[in-house]
Amino acid sequence: MHEKSIELLNKVVGDELSAVHQYMYFHFHCDDQGYDILAALFKRTAIEEMGHVEKASDRILFLGGDVEMKSADDVLKIHDVRAMLERGAAMEEQSAKDYNTWANECSANADSGSRKVLEDLVADEERHYDQFMTEVASLDKHGDKYLALQSMERSRAQITTPTEE
Repeated sequence: MHEKSIELLNKVVGDELSAVHQYMYFHFHCDDQGYDILAALFKRTAIEEMGHVEKASDRILFLGGDVEMKSADDVLKIHDVRAMLERGAAMEEQSAKDYNTWANECSANADSGSRKVLEDLVADEERHYDQFMTEVASLDKHGDKYLALQSMERSRAQITTPTEE
């Protein structure tokens, strides 16, 4: 009865798994470059995306379906911070658009529970988009100084933190 909703929710699972993988990749590279604030943003967003996988999966199981744990896309090997943020923003923008469309499809198929799950995800995706675009705006405003400040902050923390012997 809810085959279409299960199909759409499995697309959400794939999309969100791809986001988790991509954002953790970005997290690792930002962390390696000393950009702690951006590394934390990507990690926190990846963790929130894992929660989305769980919400969609719970709904799939409730509807009597099976969860397909397949990433929708491969991880893009992006090392430039601006390109990472722009890629994240594009992913979030597309997800919000897709989830809105899919929420309407679920509603048209008399599945308001799945519609609600998707609508809640849209709000999160829009917030993630805004966070990434805020960081892009900071780069536009401050240029490379913005990244240098993050790197310097890590250095300062390492200097002032006593080492264990």
